[in-house]
Amino acid sequence: MSNELLYSISFASALLISFFAAPVCRFFAVKFNIMDNPVTAVKTHKVSTPYLGGIAIALGCIASLFIIRLATHFPDGTLRSLRGIIYGSAIVMLLGFVDDAKYKGLGFKSKFLLQFLAAAIVVFGFDIRINFLSIYSVSCIVSIIWIVGITNAFNIIDIMDGLSSGIAVIAAFAFLFISLPTEMIYVNFCAAALAGGILGFMPYNFSKSKKIFMGDTGSLFIGFVLASLAMGTSYTKMNDMGLFAPLLILAVPIYETGLVSMFRMRKGKSPFLGSKDHYALRLEKMGFSRKKILLLTYIVCIILAFCAYFFTKLTLSYAMMLLLIVLAALWTLTLKLASVKVE
Repeated sequence: MSNELLYSISFASALLISFFAAPVCRFFAVKFNIMDNPVTAVKTHKVSTPYLGGIAIALGCIASLFIIRLATHFPDGTLRSLRGIIYGSAIVMLLGFVDDAKYKGLGFKSKFLLQFLAAAIVVFGFDIRINFLSIYSVSCIVSIIWIVGITNAFNIIDIMDGLSSGIAVIAAFAFLFISLPTEMIYVNFCAAALAGGILGFMPYNFSKSKKIFMGDTGSLFIGFVLASLAMGTSYTKMNDMGLFAPLLILAVPIYETGLVSMFRMRKGKSPFLGSKDHYALRLEKMGFSRKKILLLTYIVCIILAFCAYFFTKLTLSYAMMLLLIVLAALWTLTLKLASVKVE
């Protein structure tokens, strides 16, 4: 079978497994009272909602990779890299599950410690790291910070149905298509499986009668996997500006993290404590419906994904012009969002 067909099988099997696993996860979440209760002012929903949708996503993603492994022979490098991502993401998924299952959750210091451990396993144990930095120690340190940062960025942006998950699907497809011509096929298999696993969960996230949240279990898992995949392919065959490609693909959660942290610190609050400073909630305050916010976010993510692709294909001068346009747009948006008053 061709690799393209195998990627399609990976995507489809992950989608089906996740789709049928989600209601089972919802059943156990209700049974054991693993619920997101709107008991604090920062919660944006009004009804207690089951967690554990993230388990369905992870199950779909990981199980589909095992199915493909049985159907074909992975090169040793591909199999080793997939193992590293699975081991590391399993740790942060377990961390998210414990946090979802506990009423008060875990402290941010404990979360960061375990996230750094999981990232170190991927970087030191399986050599998945940023390769353009020639000094090994610097490469490892920056790679670990990158993984932990993106992992938490997807957790921070998960404040609205379909927001974090939709962004992750677009990012997964972007990494898939940019890496298709390369030999790093583990990126392609894992990206296809992750996209399928998330899409299988999303109908239940939008459902009124069978709603389920992916919780920290899901947001930490998808953030960790995407951060790892971002380091798995080359972006600089045409010009060094291609290094910005993964930053563009993941620009929205990165931007959200920076924006929320800035607004919280300006108020004298810890960036690790919850608030309603998210860009999506500010847009809602401006009169946008949640459907329009999602649609706008998806459109922006797709545009940024195409920009990332062009960064890997354009000459240096055109890539720099494109980057300046993106930065100007982000600055204009920031000024507009900063003018919105939130509680």
